[in-house]
Amino acid sequence: MESIPTGERVVIGADFNGHVGEGNTGDEEVMGKFGVKERNLEGQMVVDFAKRMDMAVVNTYFQKREEHRVTYKSGGRKTQVDYILCRRGNLKEISDCKVVVGESVARQHRMVVCRMTLMVCKKKRSEIEKKTKWWKLKKEECCKEFRQKLRQALGGQVVLPDDWETTAEVIRETGRKVLGVSSGKRKEDKETWWWNEEVQDSIQRKRLAKKWDMNRTEENRQEYKEL
Repeated sequence: MESIPTGERVVIGADFNGHVGEGNTGDEEVMGKFGVKERNLEGQMVVDFAKRMDMAVVNTYFQKREEHRVTYKSGGRKTQVDYILCRRGNLKEISDCKVVVGESVARQHRMVVCRMTLMVCKKKRSEIEKKTKWWKLKKEECCKEFRQKLRQALGGQVVLPDDWETTAEVIRETGRKVLGVSSGKRKEDKETWWWNEEVQDSIQRKRLAKKWDMNRTEENRQEYKEL
């Protein structure tokens, strides 16, 4: 944790095997009032860790029925040992946290979920540099027009001027006017590289399996087997 830059968002979800307990007197900066039962030694270690790392125990900030706070049930025992922690500065981004009743992710443990709203900065799409369409010079009519316009731009001179930079700019400008330039927009990838024979076979197999499931005739069974 200490090696993670303070500006990075951190969310921890784990079985801490401790009870932070109900109430938050003296610990208001790292937890809410809505834990379960009494705090034990392991729960105090969770609270101390949160204080040391400037984090908050998210589960305890949302008032829920006990059924939506209990994360562990075994026989007659039920308690809260699974927690979600986040940086205190990011607590405002979380609008809800609760246990999903009926969903088990591990034996006797129940799923804890939180709703977090993040502001995602849309990456500005970089434009491709506009380029002169020099490839058009392969066409005789374009090449002829380019030579005529270039000769006019150079004042009818047959021999090029000694100032190469000036000459190069005249050539580039003439090319832009006569041949045009690209739009500068990125071309969409319209290739269907993913639509290969393997994909088609899988789709066909799925279609025939559905056909056989809906109408279990010998003909449909053979058709599916032969694929």
